[in-house]
Amino acid sequence: MENKLVIGGTIIDSRLFLGTGKFADYNLIPKVIQAAKVQVVTVALRRVDFGTPSENMLNYLPKNVILMPNTSGARNAAEAIRIARIAREAGCGNWVKIEVISDQKYLLPDNFETVKAIEVLAKEGFVVLPYMSPDLMAARRMVEAGAAAIMPLGAPIGTNRGLKTKELVQILITEINVPVIVDAGLGRPSEAVEAMEMGAAAVLVNTAIATAENPILMAEAFGQAVEAGRKAYLAGPGATQQFASASSPLTGFLRNDEKVTP
Repeated sequence: MENKLVIGGTIIDSRLFLGTGKFADYNLIPKVIQAAKVQVVTVALRRVDFGTPSENMLNYLPKNVILMPNTSGARNAAEAIRIARIAREAGCGNWVKIEVISDQKYLLPDNFETVKAIEVLAKEGFVVLPYMSPDLMAARRMVEAGAAAIMPLGAPIGTNRGLKTKELVQILITEINVPVIVDAGLGRPSEAVEAMEMGAAAVLVNTAIATAENPILMAEAFGQAVEAGRKAYLAGPGATQQFASASSPLTGFLRNDEKVTP
């Protein structure tokens, strides 16, 4: 089974993507990236401050990472398109994570507006990875519009609640022919393993690492979890069954009529 992750023509070695929105100290970010061997990092454009170097997130990122600006704050397709264009003009490259969120209570993505943004940006040469609610019809429309991958939520942003959308995400993994990257809600490395064992191409984690007591150690744990989950998926886990099945034969070693004395 092929074990290469390719997005937009680029081979991605690490299947753990990192979000940078909740780190209290930006100096932790390069250490986290190194500990988890992260290759793709997403940054909100509003955290790119060229006028104040100490506040400019880009100054804390290693040169060898793939930068994926996100359109955090966009409430509709037009705003997402504008943010993506500004990011590219600012030298942030042509990768973009589309986030369109008008719901301020649950912070759920607007799939309809997201599709409209993808249609425009993909034609302009962007490598578009949309954050989306796990809906098969919406995912298909996003792929048709030019999405290079799709990023369904595991649970609402920042909740650390785990893979609450597991069955819906599994449908996307089965039916969609671009990488499926589980984004948002994963709170424990064990949940990253679960997503990878299902066949997810990658996971994106921010809050669980940034808010841990030891973010560097947690990043290392997530990195190892993603690798383990991918290996388990490639290995092909055995089938589950309802009743017990002995690992060794229960007959043949002693005759059935032989009395066993303690």
